[in-house]
Amino acid sequence: MTAEAQPADPTGPGDPTDPVDPRPIERQVDLGTARLLPDLDRPRGWLLTMDDAPQSYVDLDNPLHLEFEYVQRLAHAADLAALPGRPLDVLHLGGGALTLPRYLAATRPGSHQRVVELDAALIALVREQLPWTPSPGGAEVRIEVHAADARAALAASPDGSADLLVADVFGGSRIPAQLTSVEFVREAARVLRADGLYAANLADGAPLDFARSQLATVAAVFPEVCLVAEPSVLRGRRYGNLVILAGRRPFPVADLARRTAADPFPARVVHGDRLDLLRGKARPVTDATATPSPAPPDGAFNLGS
Repeated sequence: MTAEAQPADPTGPGDPTDPVDPRPIERQVDLGTARLLPDLDRPRGWLLTMDDAPQSYVDLDNPLHLEFEYVQRLAHAADLAALPGRPLDVLHLGGGALTLPRYLAATRPGSHQRVVELDAALIALVREQLPWTPSPGGAEVRIEVHAADARAALAASPDGSADLLVADVFGGSRIPAQLTSVEFVREAARVLRADGLYAANLADGAPLDFARSQLATVAAVFPEVCLVAEPSVLRGRRYGNLVILAGRRPFPVADLARRTAADPFPARVVHGDRLDLLRGKARPVTDATATPSPAPPDGAFNLGS
C-alpha cells in the first residue's frame, strides 16, 4: 500500500558538537518502534532498530566504519561506480540512519545526495540524535533528506539526474510490493544517467524464489546485472541479504569480487552464465503480480527486546 507523500523537513540537521547521550533511546515513530542502542565497543557507535529488526549502524566518529555486511557490499559498488573521489549525484530510496550517505560524503566529497525516507518521525529522531553535518570547518555534506513515499519520489525525479540509485526500503522487515516490480525498475532506469548504477538491497531465504524473481525483474530492464551475497545465503542455508547491481554498461565484476572476497564475511559475485543459472525460469514481476518480500524466519536477527 502506498502511503501519501509528505513534504521535506525544512529544518537543518542538529549540531554535531552537541554531546551524545550514550543511553539507549526508544521512540514511537510513524511506522513502528525505533530504538537507538549504543555500541559498548565504539564510543559513538549506534545501532538503529525498527520493531527489533536491525535497520542501520552509524559510527559518528568514523563514517567509513560499516558494520553491516550488505552495506559494505553497497559501498564497494559505490567505490567502483566512478573514478575514486569523483563527486556523484545519488538518490537513496530508504534512509534509516544514513549510513551509506555518510560514507559517500566522506569518500566522495561534494557529492549531492538526496535521501527519501517515508517515516518523518524517524528522520527527526536521526537528525536529533545522530546529526550528519560535520564539525565546524569540515567538508560540506550535501545530504538532503525528504519525508516521502519512495515510489512517488522516484516518479517525480528528473530523467537522467542520478549517477547512483540505491534502493534499500523495508517496511519493518519486508520490502513493499510496489518496489519489486518491473515498472519500478523502469522508473529507476529513467532517473539514472546512461552510465549510472542501480543498486538494490533485498533479503531472502531458501528456496530464494523472491531473489530469483527480482533478478528476472531487473534483467528485464538493464542489460548488465550481477548479484552479491554470502555463499550460505546463495545455497539457501540461511536467510540473509543479497545485493543486486545493474546498469547499461559492463561493471568491473572482477574488482568487485576481489573486494567482497576480502571482507570479514566474504561474499560471492554471481554474473553471466552463473547468474542465468541461478535465475532459472523466474519471470519478471509486474505491479499487478507484485507481493512484498518474504518475512524473515523467527530468530533471524537474534536481538533482545
